[in-house]
Amino acid sequence: MPVWNSFLIAFTALLPLINPLGSSLVFLGLVGQVPSGVYRALARKIAINNIIFLCIFELLGSAILHFFGISLPIVQVSGGIVIAAIGWGVLNAKDSEAMADNKREEAQLGEDCGALGNLQEKAFYPFTFPVTSGPGTLVVLLTLSARFSGDRGTAALLAHLGLFIAIVVLSAAVYFCYAYAARITKAIPPATAHGILRVMGFILLCIGVQISWNGIAFLLGSILHARP
Repeated sequence: MPVWNSFLIAFTALLPLINPLGSSLVFLGLVGQVPSGVYRALARKIAINNIIFLCIFELLGSAILHFFGISLPIVQVSGGIVIAAIGWGVLNAKDSEAMADNKREEAQLGEDCGALGNLQEKAFYPFTFPVTSGPGTLVVLLTLSARFSGDRGTAALLAHLGLFIAIVVLSAAVYFCYAYAARITKAIPPATAHGILRVMGFILLCIGVQISWNGIAFLLGSILHARP
C-alpha cells in the first residue's frame, strides 16, 4: 500500500478521535487562565508524548495480537465495527461540543487540575491519555496496525510509514490547537467545527465498514475453501 493511501486512511480514521479542536476545549477548561507561554510549553510536551505513546502502541500491536492469539481477520471485523460505531456516533452528535464532552467524561478530573505546579506532572496523564488519545484511539490504532501488517515486505513498511506520518501530523495539530486554544475557540464558530466533524464521521463510518468487510471476506473465503 502506498504511503499516501495509508496516510489518508490513518489520518481520516484518527482525526475524529483525537479531535484537536474538541480536545482543545477540554484542555482549555482543565488548564484555566494561564500565560500564553505556559500553553505553548505544555502543548509541546503533550504533542511529543502523544507521538511516543501512539508509536510505541503501534509497534507493539502485532505482539499484542500474537500474545492473545487473535488473527488479523478477527481484528479487522471487530475493529471495523468499532470504527463504524464511532463514525455513526459522530454523525449523530447533537451539538458541536459532543466529542469534547466525551473526552471530559473520560478524563474524570478534579477542579485542582488547573494548578500551575501540577500541569507538567499531568502532561501524560490525563492530558495525553485520555484527553488527547483515549481508549477509542488505541482500538483504531491497533486495527490499522493489524490491517497494514497484512501487506508484505516493502508494502507493509510503507503502510506503517504512512501511519507514523499521520500520527506526527495529528500531534502537530494538537500542539497548534492546544498552544493557541484560547484564540481558536473564539475564532472558529462551533457550527463550523461540528460540520467538519460530521463529514469526517461519515468517512470514518465508511472506513469501518470497509475494514470489517475485508475481514468478513477473508473468513468467508477460508470457510468456502475448507469445504470438500
